Amino acid sequence: MHSASLISSVPLALDGESVTGNNTGIAIIAVVSMACGYVLLFALWYFVFREKARSKRKGDSPD
Repeated sequence: MHSASLISSVPLALDGESVTGNNTGIAIIAVVSMACGYVLLFALWYFVFREKARSKRKGDSPD
């Protein structure tokens, strides 16, 4: 993705609010919430859907 397209997509992602004022807070909240979502998805995969986690729940040996 080119930096020009990334810069032009920010006002669209914030529904044009970044054009009318300084809404850095909205951008920070958006980035933090996306990062937390990815961490949550990774934790869900790691502790629930990973093969080792499944075998622990079933009582199988780790090998």
